[in-house]
Amino acid sequence: MTDIEIARSTKLEKIEKIANKVGIEEENLELYGKYKAKIANDVYQKLENKKDGKLILVTAISPTPLGEGKTTISIAIADGLQKIGKKSILALREPSLGPVFGIKGGATGGGKVQIAPMEEINLHFTGDIHAITAANNLLSSLIDNHIYFGNELQFDQVVWKRCLDLNDRQLREITTGLSGEKKIVPRQDKFDITVASEIMAIVCLSKNIIDLKERLGNIVIGYNKKQEPIYAKQLNAEGAMTVLLKDAIKPNLVQTLEHTPAIIHGGPFANIAHGCNSIIATKMALKLSDYVVTEAGFGADLGAEKFLDIKCRKAGLKPNAVVLVATIKAIKYHGGVEKEKIQEENLEGLSKGMDNLYRHIDNLKNKFGLNVIVALNRYVSDTEKEIEFLQKELSRKTDRIKLSRRMVKRW
Repeated sequence: MTDIEIARSTKLEKIEKIANKVGIEEENLELYGKYKAKIANDVYQKLENKKDGKLILVTAISPTPLGEGKTTISIAIADGLQKIGKKSILALREPSLGPVFGIKGGATGGGKVQIAPMEEINLHFTGDIHAITAANNLLSSLIDNHIYFGNELQFDQVVWKRCLDLNDRQLREITTGLSGEKKIVPRQDKFDITVASEIMAIVCLSKNIIDLKERLGNIVIGYNKKQEPIYAKQLNAEGAMTVLLKDAIKPNLVQTLEHTPAIIHGGPFANIAHGCNSIIATKMALKLSDYVVTEAGFGADLGAEKFLDIKCRKAGLKPNAVVLVATIKAIKYHGGVEKEKIQEENLEGLSKGMDNLYRHIDNLKNKFGLNVIVALNRYVSDTEKEIEFLQKELSRKTDRIKLSRRMVKRW
């Protein structure tokens, strides 16, 4: 069965029942159909004095074209914890339409390890990314409107870009202001993808809607002839932008195919921002459960470091454990094995590629002082010799690094 066939064949529980598992009352839900809901932000305020659960961060070795399976492992860990009687919540990012329709595809896991409703999460979901697109482009229109009506702030350079949540190469560099209207001055401009907008990063780092409004006002949108920064608040733009984001700042509740609660909220790219879900969602999940499983973008040297250096500092968080995801295929790829031969047994290539895994372990364990578990995302092409070799090498080369023998199978 394909991923979508598996998802459609699974009977989901009503979202009110999923919310009840972690103590969210129905009055604090805003329903988006039967299986999706927004969670009222005052849920966190009501639980502020409650002790936090344990935070588990899932990251990976350096990315390869073969995929490492961070999201699959994250979902599997949350499901596994629930299976042994622990109250667990998954806290992940929202997918962007760019990767969904591009090479990377969706971001809801695969096989029997998925979050659902898969199609809706991967497409428009609850409209958060669309709201960010609107807020971003509202600011652009206010800037150009201000310039059109006299340019009182003396814009000499506009650095704020428009955005769209699609991969559209034709919009990366454009010329605007070609209508021929008397006061319009043509200029070079560009579009970013929405998840690369500063507003997406701001939504994910904001503590509440008041903090959100203040951060929006502090966006640098351009410079005058003296090279002094001009801020969004000088256009009085922050209030209107906040209104557009009033629902987008509320976390979204869905479920896994095993009916584990999943809070999916925010999706900044890790190459230009911090690359993890919202602080609001993570802190809320920590109050609602015993274990929160969350994920960082890209490899541990980028995504995990940004999670620790940016998100954890802003939110006052520290992971209780870090799961470092690896695959036999990816390690062999780092060892120089050609993509076409990656499924063949190759202990020499595996040995050479281990250095990539060791460096990530060293960073997380010795530089950040975190508890590291290596999780092998197992494929049917992995041989027993390769798995045993990996385990022995890790046991020999690392100090107190735990490798779980109970590996997640890719279905």
